[in-house]
Amino acid sequence: MTRIALDPFVRDLDGESAALRAAGPLAEVELPGGVHVYAVTRHAEARALLTDSRVVKDINVWGAWQRGEIPMDWPLIGLANPGRSMLTVDGADHRRLRTLVAQALTVKRVERLRAGIEALTNASLEKLAALPAGQPVDLKAEFAYPLPMNVISELMGVDAADHPRLKELFEKFFSTQTPPEEVPQMMADLGALFTKIVDDKRTNPGDDLTSALIAASEDGDHLTDEEIVNTLQLIIAAGHETTISLIVNVVEALQTHPEQRKKVLNGEIGWDGVIEETLRWNTPTSHVLIRFATEDIEVGDKILPKGEGLIISFGALGRDEEQYGPTAGEFDAARTPNRHIAFGHGPHVCPGAALSRLEAGIALPALYKRFPELELAVPAAELRNKPIVTQNDLYELPVELGCPFGHDA
Repeated sequence: MTRIALDPFVRDLDGESAALRAAGPLAEVELPGGVHVYAVTRHAEARALLTDSRVVKDINVWGAWQRGEIPMDWPLIGLANPGRSMLTVDGADHRRLRTLVAQALTVKRVERLRAGIEALTNASLEKLAALPAGQPVDLKAEFAYPLPMNVISELMGVDAADHPRLKELFEKFFSTQTPPEEVPQMMADLGALFTKIVDDKRTNPGDDLTSALIAASEDGDHLTDEEIVNTLQLIIAAGHETTISLIVNVVEALQTHPEQRKKVLNGEIGWDGVIEETLRWNTPTSHVLIRFATEDIEVGDKILPKGEGLIISFGALGRDEEQYGPTAGEFDAARTPNRHIAFGHGPHVCPGAALSRLEAGIALPALYKRFPELELAVPAAELRNKPIVTQNDLYELPVELGCPFGHDA
């Protein structure tokens, strides 16, 4: 089996995903830093593995970890070994850690956040409208980033004053280009910041999920301080990164498919369809690290060996022709059915999926209603991915907004 090296600069994600699919349902992969794992690249096999009890999140199962082959300054160590949380345990421990988060993020409870999300969206649009006419705008920085960061921070009780530091640390956390000598300090700084947030909430609790986690630990649910801190870090990281990329990727998809954009703005295609197709076709999460095989597992005509690491290559399996037919590589906002698994599948399915969909479902229609003449300020071919092998994340999204509401101001 030929090993495919994932490009740490993510210069051609589509080409890389195609190469992974061509390798079959299970591909041997080299992660940045020379770490060898396997990747599942097909939809059906991914669904099966994500519900297979022989595939676990316990890093101590990983043979390379046991043998001391994974250095603590590996740039992706924070994703492979982020500490004890619902992300890294299975079974009863996973259910215990996930319960409160899942209860807080049910579709019904998330819907209660609608008014606040609408207000934040409108405030961001007012800021965009106040910018000098004709000036290119980085829509990612000015619109796609602030909304999910503000929403998830309010939900978790994180002060807006911490946002710049969080942004700086998460940039290093996800990047494959963080110098190895900076990785341990970056991890320590993230831990210290989230520990401070938890300590502040313990002293001054509020109506937020962090306070609820602390209260649950004191009421007998036995969450340790480490589990609370790591859960907070996990939710903040996942709760804004995925939604930023989703908003950016929808705009990019619509601007590069003008006929479909016209149908969306005319109401012929619903925004739900646009969002779901973008999640499939240009998924916010390209690869998810990392699970481990407790025994040899058949995957198609190949074997995932016991003790090996497994990543889920959502960028590859989102365009699997065996699942989506011969048009899998095409963007079709009217595609139905569209049973993608961009938010995962099985016990570890993303608990924030409903929140991400709600944010995108509010922000995107409002953006295009306010700026229907929005256009990319550079050719789509010039848009560059950040060096993050797990996230499908652009450096920036330069646009020209046009006149608000599509007429002369």
